[in-house]
Formats: sequence, C-alpha cells, structure tokens
Amino acid sequence: MKLNEIRDNDGARKGRMRVGRGIGSGKGKTSGRGQKGQTSRSGVSINGFEGGQMPLHMRLPKRGFNNIFAKDYAEVNLGAIQKLVDAKKIDPRAVIDHAALKAAGVARGGKDGVRILGKGEFSAKLQFNVAGVSAGAKAAIEKAGGSVDVIAVVPAAEKAAAKKGKVRAARIAARKA
Repeated sequence: MKLNEIRDNDGARKGRMRVGRGIGSGKGKTSGRGQKGQTSRSGVSINGFEGGQMPLHMRLPKRGFNNIFAKDYAEVNLGAIQKLVDAKKIDPRAVIDHAALKAAGVARGGKDGVRILGKGEFSAKLQFNVAGVSAGAKAAIEKAGGSVDVIAVVPAAEKAAAKKGKVRAARIAARKA
C-alpha cells in the first residue's frame, strides 16, 4: 500500500442527493417535500408543533422556583483546604481569602464570595477572611487554633451601580457650578 493509493472504503461516503433536477432523478418536481402546505415551503419552523393540539411542553406542569436574589457563593470544604496546606499550595501564615482559594484552584465561581463548609478532616492553624462559614466549619477552625472573619462582599453589579451614581452626581454638580 502506498500513500497515493489510500482511499475510503466503498460506501463510506455517500454523495449528496440533488433535488429538483427532473422527473427521472426520483426527486424532481416537489423535491421530496410532498404537496403544498407549510412544510413544503422554505423557512418552516414548527419544532414541537402538534397540528393545533396543545403541545407536550405546554401540557406538562411547571415545577420549581428560581430565586433571583439568592447569593452565589463558591463553596469550599475544610478537607480540600487541608489537602492544599499539606501539598504546600497555600501558605499557612497568610490570610486565606477568596483570591487565595481561587489561585489554589478550589474556589470556582462565587460572584458573592466564598463560603467555608465543614466536611473533611482539618488540623491547620489558618486565618480566614471569607463571605460565609458554616457553624461546623467555624468550630473546626477554632478548635485547630485558627480564626474566621466573615466579611460583607459587595457584588460587582452593586459596585458598578454605586460608581455610576457617583459619576452622575459629579456631572450634576459640574452643571450647577
């Protein structure tokens, strides 16, 4: 076998059917779309349409609730933090905050900060500066000799709105002067 002899197996690639090319082609005149009507025309968009009957997605009941005011915390367990300390990916003498946990690769997402949860073994003496902590996690951290400061994280959207308000106030003051 030579490189110039390499080709697909017979039947591996099927050619495109050319429609509307005469009666003898087998796909002439209506091009396999049947007679008249919505589906024979171009631009048809009837996915889920059931001929006027109430569609399935509308017959099924709605479930659940999406709270638009819910806080989005990156949740990190104490066991994961202990593994990072043991692997020397987190400096035990530094203050552990959202940025440090994100750099270590355990805090994913969390627009409203990071929340520490108490799952796993924990023995490192660390100082935390986070947006939230569970009661069990706080007890485990203090038992190990560490401390936790819970801070109020201002979301980026609120920061932008506040900045916009300051800019607007400055413009109004400039106009009056």
